[in-house]
Amino acid sequence: MSTMESGRPDWPWKKAKKVAMMLSFSGKKYLGMQRNQGCSTVEEELLKALRDSGAIPPEWYDNASKSFFQRASRTDKGVSAAKMVVSLKMLNEDGTRDKINAKLPSDIRVQDVKRVTKNFNSKNSCDARTYLYMLPTLAFAPIDSISDESYHITSDVKIKVNATLKLFEGSHYFHNYTSGKLPMEPSSLRFITDFEMQEPFERDGIEFAIIKVKGQSFMLNQIRKMIGMVIAVVKGYASEPVIEESWGVQRIDIPRAPGLGLLLEEVHYERYNYKFGKDGLHDDLKWESVKDEVEKFKEDFIFSEIVDTEREEKSMITWMGNLLLHKFEPRHFEKDMKQFTPIEKAKALLKYDKKESNEKEIDDDS
Repeated sequence: MSTMESGRPDWPWKKAKKVAMMLSFSGKKYLGMQRNQGCSTVEEELLKALRDSGAIPPEWYDNASKSFFQRASRTDKGVSAAKMVVSLKMLNEDGTRDKINAKLPSDIRVQDVKRVTKNFNSKNSCDARTYLYMLPTLAFAPIDSISDESYHITSDVKIKVNATLKLFEGSHYFHNYTSGKLPMEPSSLRFITDFEMQEPFERDGIEFAIIKVKGQSFMLNQIRKMIGMVIAVVKGYASEPVIEESWGVQRIDIPRAPGLGLLLEEVHYERYNYKFGKDGLHDDLKWESVKDEVEKFKEDFIFSEIVDTEREEKSMITWMGNLLLHKFEPRHFEKDMKQFTPIEKAKALLKYDKKESNEKEIDDDS
């Protein structure tokens, strides 16, 4: 019988309480956030640190559901996060955060831990998510201009980029921006609140910009494909009306921008904060007290890594070399499907998407 089942009064974790833990991490060395047996993941490192620091009992490490462990969002291979949130039951005493960080690798930091209501769930209580995508501005250089690291974006191009990004705001069917979804499938309907490019800046002789997107939730590859479409339109490879067509019944060929540069900036708990943030018993989940620590981590472990990797591997320039292969029109196999019944067409589409998804699993780093 385990110590938990025996009900011994000296069981050290009987004072464990539900908390929201906010952490920052660089995803370069990890195969995503979610725990996966035999793989290097952020959750595996976190749960080991929680166990070794005494924040959770050993049996909760083996079965995280006993601690009601829940992540706010799954990040894929290589994707970093500035303010990821997990919820769980744990001991949260003075010095607990420092003890956990002492057991973590330097590219994962617990920034703050706050007491929450017993029914709080970091995923289900989340209202929205904000992602950032950092890229060299040469990605937006017109076709007839020089697209090398000396490029600096003009005011006219900046205006065009933001105008194109704004087209994605609101509710749309994003079946063309992921895999395994049929045209107009209800589960592909997503709501984008804000989509904008911030002012460019220079690092190591290369001009970069950060694109910020906020929405209720995002599907696999959705953000990277939205960025890919915007780049294609701004550069002149695709026309603006193609964006609206991509939300319709046609299956449009859309390029997927490089995974380098994508990071989860924040998960939002606006409803929770409104209801419980000022009740005198719980703190809001805005993390203002550790803002400077988060920004420092982003500079030291995330942005610097993006700059170094882009300079060495030139992933955006390489990716742009393949833009000519995309036609931004209905996929070739649909042109020959007019004789199919609706059911046959649906089966063919799902078969194609399954094949495409399996192929992408080999190199998918979003």
